[in-house]
Amino acid sequence: MIFLVVNKMDFKITDQGLDQVPGFRCLGKRAGIKKRGKDLAVLYSETLCQTAAVYTQNKVKGAPLYVTREHLRDGQARAVIINSGNSNVATGAQGLNDAEQMTAWVAEELRIPKQDVLVASTGVIGKALPMEAIQSGIKGIGLELTKHSSSADFAQAILTTDTVKKQICIQAPGFTIAGVAKGSGMIHPNLATMLAFIATDATLPSSTLQKMLQSAVYDSFNMISVDLDASTSDMVLVMANGLAGPADESLFSQALNKICLELAKLIACDGEGATKLLIVNVLQAASDQDARILAKAVADSTLFKCALFGNDPNWGRILCAMGNTMATFDQERLSIRINEQTVFNAGREIAGFDKEQISKIMQASKEIYITIDLNAGHNRATAYGCDLSYDYVKINAEYTT
Repeated sequence: MIFLVVNKMDFKITDQGLDQVPGFRCLGKRAGIKKRGKDLAVLYSETLCQTAAVYTQNKVKGAPLYVTREHLRDGQARAVIINSGNSNVATGAQGLNDAEQMTAWVAEELRIPKQDVLVASTGVIGKALPMEAIQSGIKGIGLELTKHSSSADFAQAILTTDTVKKQICIQAPGFTIAGVAKGSGMIHPNLATMLAFIATDATLPSSTLQKMLQSAVYDSFNMISVDLDASTSDMVLVMANGLAGPADESLFSQALNKICLELAKLIACDGEGATKLLIVNVLQAASDQDARILAKAVADSTLFKCALFGNDPNWGRILCAMGNTMATFDQERLSIRINEQTVFNAGREIAGFDKEQISKIMQASKEIYITIDLNAGHNRATAYGCDLSYDYVKINAEYTT
């Protein structure tokens, strides 16, 4: 447990999850969609929630995204049903019907309108959902949620190639907010994220939540990359049931930003086959856009990610990644540091640069910080990624076999 001071107020942050928010219950269970493990999850609110969402910008979208977007036309929801192991993407009219049917079965079990149920799926593309298994898994969830609520089970049930559950909870003055996410591969978001579900007991209209969520995503999920592939199923939802009453909007926005950022970092850290978290800071850029482009370019660079896995402080690959962008910078003015060790400055390698020593530092570190100071302005940005290991190829070579 840690404490974060924001505007002289304490945020109590824990690794607990959605069921810490009053009025929300959740479960995760095995329905038989995957070969092993939990693969069906439900999030339920005792009252109707103001709800906001963002979705993948990939032109190929999963059927659940279309159904969820339609059900959220009024900005309200009470439940979400998620399955892992099958993304229900590229499945045609049947996929849309199956996603709708999942919401109908949940609505029947929870005795709420189908329109108030949202749906998400993650996993293999192009396969029909095993609807008999899903129907069997949904049957009885109303009683199950009444008897037992487990965010840990929920967080486990939505995973695919992930190796760890990803959840965080913030107790703030006047409200609670918590989030759970999944993501390990096919991670390169664009205006959305992998799958993330955020719940709060604050009272906020869906229009305000939407603006806050889009802002929070901008500097969190949209600044991570594992493999340059934006998923077909990316979605992040935030649901507010209002049980705690009106919240200070500035404080809530900061809490939401923190939730999104920490979940995003957990995803980057758990990239498929990853052994290190990469944190790229670009400082003193001429514009916000330049800073973001350059930070993401280094976090995206396949060549540098491979060097990172080999503990090779190859600053040339950093420069190469920067030079392949449209961002403005002057090579003769910038400096590059790897975990606070300066390796490049003013157009040349640092005299006496001890590659072996820095390599040892990298080998002993789970987090690698790349700091690029452009000395050109007052803008900055941070991107998050991971190394690219042998296991990444192995995991994706065997993913559907």
